[in-house]
Amino acid sequence: MKFTDGYWMLRDGVQASYPNGVLDVETAPGSFTVHAPAQPIRHRGDLLRGPALTLTYSSPMPDVISVTITHFAGEEPRGPRFTLREEDAGAVVSVDDDAAVLTSGALSVRVARTGPWRVEFSAGGRVLTGNGAKSTALMETPDGDHIREQLDLGVGHHVYGLGERFGPLVKNGQSVDIWNADGGTASEQAYKNVPFLLTDAGYGVFVDHPGHVSFEVASENVARTQFSVAGQTMRYLIVHGPAPKDILRRYTALTGRPARLPDWSFGLWLSTSFTTSYDEETVTGFIDGMAERDLPLSVFHFDTFWMREFHWCDFEWDPRTFPDPRGMLERLRARGLRICVWINPYIAQRSKLFAEGKARGFLLKRPNGDVWQWDKWQPGLAVVDFTDPAAREWYAAKLEALLDMGVDCFKSDFGERIPTDVVYHDGSDPERMHNYYTYLYNETVFELLRKRRGEGEAVLFARSATAGSQAFPVHWGGDCESTFEAMAENLRGGLSLGLSGFGYWSHDIGGFEGTPDPALFKRWIAFGLLSSHSRLHGSSSYRVPWLFDEEAVDVLRAFTRLKARLMPYLQGVAREAYGQGLPMMRAMVLEFPGDPAVTHLERQYMLGGDLLVAPVFSADGEVDYYVPEGTWTHVLTGEPVAGGRWVRERHGFSSVPLLARPGSVIPFGSVDDRPDYDHADGVTLHAYALPDGARVTTEIPGPGGDTAATFTTTRDGDVVRVTAEGADRWRLLLPGVRPAAVSVEGGTTAEHDQGLLVEARGDAITVRGVAG
Repeated sequence: MKFTDGYWMLRDGVQASYPNGVLDVETAPGSFTVHAPAQPIRHRGDLLRGPALTLTYSSPMPDVISVTITHFAGEEPRGPRFTLREEDAGAVVSVDDDAAVLTSGALSVRVARTGPWRVEFSAGGRVLTGNGAKSTALMETPDGDHIREQLDLGVGHHVYGLGERFGPLVKNGQSVDIWNADGGTASEQAYKNVPFLLTDAGYGVFVDHPGHVSFEVASENVARTQFSVAGQTMRYLIVHGPAPKDILRRYTALTGRPARLPDWSFGLWLSTSFTTSYDEETVTGFIDGMAERDLPLSVFHFDTFWMREFHWCDFEWDPRTFPDPRGMLERLRARGLRICVWINPYIAQRSKLFAEGKARGFLLKRPNGDVWQWDKWQPGLAVVDFTDPAAREWYAAKLEALLDMGVDCFKSDFGERIPTDVVYHDGSDPERMHNYYTYLYNETVFELLRKRRGEGEAVLFARSATAGSQAFPVHWGGDCESTFEAMAENLRGGLSLGLSGFGYWSHDIGGFEGTPDPALFKRWIAFGLLSSHSRLHGSSSYRVPWLFDEEAVDVLRAFTRLKARLMPYLQGVAREAYGQGLPMMRAMVLEFPGDPAVTHLERQYMLGGDLLVAPVFSADGEVDYYVPEGTWTHVLTGEPVAGGRWVRERHGFSSVPLLARPGSVIPFGSVDDRPDYDHADGVTLHAYALPDGARVTTEIPGPGGDTAATFTTTRDGDVVRVTAEGADRWRLLLPGVRPAAVSVEGGTTAEHDQGLLVEARGDAITVRGVAG
């Protein structure tokens, strides 16, 4: 929200009050409070008028500082509130005549007690950000009061995050409203709004407000990041890094980490699509077609019309098209498939659950007591009130009946268009609940799955989200067009969401609206199978590959099998997601924060820390991408690529720029027809361009996330050695190394089109004579 008319004037009807200086400071254990009048105090007469702002500085955990700005303190506390996992930060407060200082870990805040208003956040001997005159403010507007804050944004500093946003990855110059909306992927609206921004300047900012937060990122004031909320108080937190990864680790420690997901969820998901015509015969035909073409499939998804029209949601199979749903699910599960069905939090008037929910008070009401309804999406649609524990139990019980029938997981769609002219069971403020509603909705579904399936087996396919929703994965990008432009905007959204604390992310391969041409579909397949989760889904047309062309079948087979073989690596990356809060799909700035060439890169990403992926956004296969310093390796061919430069290549449909980082050791599994197998058994370690002195530890996660096998790879001069713990069958591949040029101990060599392949005979392999 903009309050000014240019730099010098305020907009019509706006009155601003800024801290003029510090009147006094009060201290408490681990915190201090500053009282700051909005006018200079020259004599006692100046003490008789306001406004005055009260600012409290504290720390919820080490290296995080909380700032609460208050005008009137008499507001009644209103829910909902984000659940933050706070701990004793051991913060130290010192106050003297010049300043009040709070230090938490390596992060300090200093408020000057003399002279003009000045606040500085520092770490490592340098100022990260801060503000001065006319930054912190009470803004009185015709629409009510707002608390506004501005933080300095240094030269060359960039802002990321704020949820899944489909515009430019770097948010500098953008106005961003944190307000969930069903706006597709081609607008400034977003399904997943998160009031958290991450910078490459050593800090992030989390605004602890679940409702509407307005950000002006180097927009209203081009040298500052601004955020504001309506009302009399605002709390925000500065999260120190120094590196972007450190910021995400601390932010997700505060707001929640993604859950561990089952291996099978990383395989290929196939959907009926949305408005297409389908019954059991159609479904069986798709699954038979996949099997006949040797296309691995892990999950089959039934979209909206598994239920009768105008009955969404009654959670009952349409008897006209699915007369024997229990038997059908048994037949599908007998083929090794998991089953997903579509749901949403809305109850149409024709659903038998409408009368039941109305009678029991489980639907959102208008202030006059009527059930809130409208005709968008479904005639007479009502909304479940998830602030009522009984309503949550009621809704979960309907889903539990589906689990009893053989369903494994749910696509928890919608949850964005939540009305504000309503009354909640627990008295929550409707404006604050608008974004937060999705948290309660998806938490209800995810916790049911966790209870029934066990830890590490629950998985959703969710569209809407807010801060903390990363605990209930997976999230997908929503409704996009079937174009290369939409493919690119999806990637921007996924990278932005990853920089907002979300570990897993997916998208509709081929796009949702319309039917992709064969070239687009095949390019999107590579992108989709090199994402954390992979789903074939559309709106009005099917997404089975043989409907496009036979080459699409080959492309899908190749990349699905590649992903299955990458599972030992991907599960290691997933462990970083649920253990540290790092996304599986990472914007380049997350891995290379010291490289100024990566700040704006949004057409490529790192899949984990060691694989660079550059999707091809053209039918002719031409692609430009940036390679950081070092000698990288094309994973699909074994060819070296010199880094520190831009590369232009042309790729066929069965290829994509997929590069291994210099010095990485990437484990490939021995199974390529399913993701859920013993990842340590028969694993092959691909060691790429190991530098002299390298020492790389590779852990292969087993069931439950525990380590099943550990490998240590070292290079000393021309000697490469690998030792194994917990592995019986394993191999080593050294791309670019000729077998005739080296000697091998501890294994037998075999031919490989990329280099030297050694089959281990025990727990160690030594290769001597490795050049380069």
